[in-house]
Amino acid sequence: MKISMTDIFGIRCIALSDGQRLHDMIIGELKDGKRVTLDFSGIKQFASPFFNLSIGQIMTEISEGEFRKLLSLENLDETGIFVVEQVISNASKYHADADYKKIVDEILDRQAKGEDEA
Repeated sequence: MKISMTDIFGIRCIALSDGQRLHDMIIGELKDGKRVTLDFSGIKQFASPFFNLSIGQIMTEISEGEFRKLLSLENLDETGIFVVEQVISNASKYHADADYKKIVDEILDRQAKGEDEA
């Protein structure tokens, strides 16, 4: 399966809802062991929330090894690659380190409640 990101999302991959939509489009394929290619040709802007909801969430459902074997990213610039690698690293650490997970969960809970972190 090959997905043209511009066909689905236009020139921006930034919104949480779009990240969730991408996740929902490809997770079944990946869980079935099928290869997925995401073509970022024409994407002018992206943000980590998009990748957190799509790629970060996928990392909770399949191993990093399977993820790297099955998901290909094409035409993503150096900044995009850096953001994706950070999301992968953070997701891997989150799922492997209980203390880190607890800290992140507490911060996210406070943010969701509108509390100040300071």
